[in-house]
Amino acid sequence: MSFSSNTFDVIVLGAGAAGLFCALTAAQRGRRVLVLEKANKVGKKILMSGGGRCNFTNRAVEADNFLCANPHFVKAALKRYSQWDFIDLVERHGIAYEERRHSQLFCQHSAKDILAMLLDECERGGVEIRTHCDVREVDYEPLPGHSDKHQQADARPRYTVAGLQGQTPFRLHCHSLVVATGALSIPTLGGSGFGYDLARQFGLAVTERRAGLVPFTFSDAMKPVCERLSGLALEVEVSCNGRSFTENLLFTHRGISGPVMLQISNYWYPGDEIAIDLMPGNDAVDWLLAAKRRQGRSLLRTVLSQPLSKALAAELQALWWPAEAERPLGEFADKQLRAMGERLNGWRLKPSGTEGYRTAEVTLGGVDTDGISSKTLEARHQPGLYFIGEVLDVTGHLGGFNFQWAWSSGYAAGLAV
Repeated sequence: MSFSSNTFDVIVLGAGAAGLFCALTAAQRGRRVLVLEKANKVGKKILMSGGGRCNFTNRAVEADNFLCANPHFVKAALKRYSQWDFIDLVERHGIAYEERRHSQLFCQHSAKDILAMLLDECERGGVEIRTHCDVREVDYEPLPGHSDKHQQADARPRYTVAGLQGQTPFRLHCHSLVVATGALSIPTLGGSGFGYDLARQFGLAVTERRAGLVPFTFSDAMKPVCERLSGLALEVEVSCNGRSFTENLLFTHRGISGPVMLQISNYWYPGDEIAIDLMPGNDAVDWLLAAKRRQGRSLLRTVLSQPLSKALAAELQALWWPAEAERPLGEFADKQLRAMGERLNGWRLKPSGTEGYRTAEVTLGGVDTDGISSKTLEARHQPGLYFIGEVLDVTGHLGGFNFQWAWSSGYAAGLAV
């Protein structure tokens, strides 16, 4: 078809990981693609991820690494474009990367390398990208005389996207509209609920949303404990609602954070307790009873300083055995040490909440996948409307899984638009 300057095959809303990958995939198939980004720069979340090194995927991607009301939904896209496909792209661009714990892959130099790669691929396909674009309105006009089944076969425009670029109004037209607007997480990087509003406008359901991969906060006696321990990290196993993770915990002046806490936050609901094993891989009861035989003259806090740190042992003493702080370990009854060991392997805490969307790496919940094709990411009852990335009710674990979902869902939609 012939194009006017304001008419495109595909308009992608959002220039994050999913939006850019969809755009480059579609453009390299010969589609005329425009990407609209509200912020002043593209790929802001890419640049800040992984401490500026971008944990761009994981070597061990499985459907079980994702939370979704339909646990099978992610399988088709992940199979169509896997972690190995993205690793191959990274290698073809000569980007140096390294593997860290739990099969996580990071750039050796900078997250800028991944963004530059995506923009280079977009340029190769002729993708047009516009920033400072605030979309205010999306309208749909079915093609006359076409059933839903045949709407997709006709390439004429049917969506109108209107808004402001800076202070300048725009009115654009496209055949396929891709919603890659992200979610509510980290609003300073552009997070918003606009994608959910579009979903509702076109009759799609939106599931309950909450902050995910987010630190915990406390308002009880644990708050001053965390403040005093701020900056201390140690490896623990944390469990909640049937899921467990082993990784570093970090005390902060607000509460507890670190990779293990971000992971378990996806499974925590207000009012739930979390169980922290401070000595993962060790039976703390056996360990304490053996320590009693070997180091009976030592104080309990002294003995626990080795596996836990001096500062944490002192805080636990204040919480658990303040009246016996100066009693030698050998004078503790075995029954007391057994109770102590059970607490060390299962310290139960009830967070008052989380730090919320301000620091959450992801948003749990989103556009209900029941209304979306798992193969193409198109809305089942709205021809030419696609939802990809974090706006959907798909959330990955920490470790590169959310980026892989961005690449996989973006690719699947990019093949279909």
